[in-house]
Amino acid sequence: MTDNLNGKTIAFLVAPEGIEQVELTEPWEAVKEAGGTPRLVSTVSGTVQAFNHLDAADTFPVDDTVESVSVGDFDGLVLPGGVANPDYLRTQETAVAFARSFFDEGKPVAAICHAPWTLIEGGVLAGRTITSWPSLQTDIRNAGGTWVDEEVVECTAGPNSLITSRNPDDLPAFCAKLTSVFAAS
Repeated sequence: MTDNLNGKTIAFLVAPEGIEQVELTEPWEAVKEAGGTPRLVSTVSGTVQAFNHLDAADTFPVDDTVESVSVGDFDGLVLPGGVANPDYLRTQETAVAFARSFFDEGKPVAAICHAPWTLIEGGVLAGRTITSWPSLQTDIRNAGGTWVDEEVVECTAGPNSLITSRNPDDLPAFCAKLTSVFAAS
């Protein structure tokens, strides 16, 4: 990665369990390789449980809870997928408010796979064009967004850049786009 994220801190918002591991670890490494500082933010302290699809994988230490940080502490937000991860986050007011605050402040957000569920709950997709896991397309349309079937989409038709991808196969394009956009912001 040639994009320079030196001096930038990127939040990775996750639930206590159900995170698709590769959708956390590959963007995390891309941010680090570009010189940025990734921080794992969750609704609880301690560790979170990642999964390889439906099988428990590794655990990861939480750096901060959503209650202990604010959007001002970060330059961008990454929302990994997994079915259970965003499904849980969208039921947590503090997590939804934290994600929405990046839109309010005009800071870039990257979401992959099922992660847009959290953004739907935050009411930030109206007028936006995004991609996701295909089963979310009706939810996205009902939230006022336009769903497209593309490897990676950067939508700038709003207060911030919103980068989305469909699934783990799209991670190379997703990581390249998010580091590029985060570096330029």
